[in-house]
Amino acid sequence: MTEDELLEEMRGAGALLEGHFVLSSGQHSSAYLQCARFLMDARRAERACAALAQKVTDQVESAIDLVFSPAMGGVVVGHEMGRQLEKPAIFFERVEGEFVLRRGFEIPSGARCLMVEDVVTTGLSSRECIAAAHDHGADVVAGCCLIDRSDGKADIGVPLVALAAFDIPTFAPDQVPAELQDIPAIKPGSRGLK
Repeated sequence: MTEDELLEEMRGAGALLEGHFVLSSGQHSSAYLQCARFLMDARRAERACAALAQKVTDQVESAIDLVFSPAMGGVVVGHEMGRQLEKPAIFFERVEGEFVLRRGFEIPSGARCLMVEDVVTTGLSSRECIAAAHDHGADVVAGCCLIDRSDGKADIGVPLVALAAFDIPTFAPDQVPAELQDIPAIKPGSRGLK
């Protein structure tokens, strides 16, 4: 699956939204990628993650023992990446703002891990999730995502492999352009407006 094919399938799934959005990072944007709509078709998720798994296999030199994701957005893509790579897949959940492992999930000490996200914008959630994994003894060898909104600018602390990378501008709350200021801001992600 190429970048253009992924973007076309995102549009077809109604996953590429336009308007005024507040992202989980607090940044504002005129575009939002609602990957849950894209991933709700298991066959489409399988195709995209198979392509991403191939890129990971080609670009990440280290073996991978375990896949982990931040909930909510990374759960489906993380599960499918685990299936594609034939590795266990677990996820971290936020409890009082901090990523924690629950549900009996564990990371064996020194396990070589791949962090999996749906979309990376600033990399903040990815960095926080990777830090939590390190606290549990993980050796995080790389991260991956379906879409890197930063077009390679986000630093997650480990190499990041993306199926597609786009430069979708984001704006600090005090630097929202005039054309967005007149549109009510919505936050369609899992954290909600504060």
